[in-house]
Amino acid sequence: MSRNIRLAAFALPLIAFAFWGAVHTPSNGQPGGDFYDEDVVFSELPPLPEWAEQALPDFSVHTESNSKKSAFFSFLYPRVVLANARIAIQRGYLNSLSQQDTLTDSETAWLEAQAKRLRVEAEPASAEMFKRLDRKMDIIAPSLILAQAANESAWGTSRFARKGNNLFGQWCFSEGCGLVPKGRNEGASHEVAAFSSPYQSIRGYIQNLNSHPAYKPLRDTRATLRAQGKPLSGNALAAGLLSYSERGEEYVKEIRSMIDFNNLGYYDQAYRNRAGSASELKDLASAEDIELLKANYGEG
Repeated sequence: MSRNIRLAAFALPLIAFAFWGAVHTPSNGQPGGDFYDEDVVFSELPPLPEWAEQALPDFSVHTESNSKKSAFFSFLYPRVVLANARIAIQRGYLNSLSQQDTLTDSETAWLEAQAKRLRVEAEPASAEMFKRLDRKMDIIAPSLILAQAANESAWGTSRFARKGNNLFGQWCFSEGCGLVPKGRNEGASHEVAAFSSPYQSIRGYIQNLNSHPAYKPLRDTRATLRAQGKPLSGNALAAGLLSYSERGEEYVKEIRSMIDFNNLGYYDQAYRNRAGSASELKDLASAEDIELLKANYGEG
């Protein structure tokens, strides 16, 4: 088990708050159940491309470190782009609704579904609801996603990555929702969540950072960068991960070190270069050819 698997979860009330990071019970409570209700359909959001549900490759075949890293990032980055592009489209839709004087029943239902998903409590379609959703319905810098996935899944080779497509050590608490950890303490009920694909693991992780109270500092940093017109970076957002591990600051330093050592800031810039307009986002969110979303690791 990755050394951070247990530490990546927020826990039951008897466990310290610092453990709270990465848990959200799958909505259907079944093996492979996703951590969130898939995007509520609206006209601007295209269907998921079929490749999004491909399983994790066997990264253990790469015996050389740089080869494994390159393969890992090459596989994950298009899925990060896909997840972020779809969130950005929803964010744009949210903004358009906030400018309208009246909303249809379907528009109001969409807002209420997003509020439930992101743990926003406010009067439906109120200014307060729009304000809170605006802070929570937003992307995560690709470099942060890639670094945490590598850290928590041992570069895609952990048992939970291989058997449950779980790249971030997320826990769940419904029987059969995932894989039972070896050596689980007697009386404990948690499992390490199983996902239908690595893409769904990425989406569950992003939803967790966007919704759980433990990651309000990350969301505050993101909102400040937005207000200042500055680009989102994994190094900046990592400051909000103190509750992802009981190691606190040491964990944040480790993630930042991984971002810097592996030149992952390149992927932040690569995403910004591709996701500048609504039409570009739609292309990214519906790309049938995964090659269109890839970036060349190590350049820049």
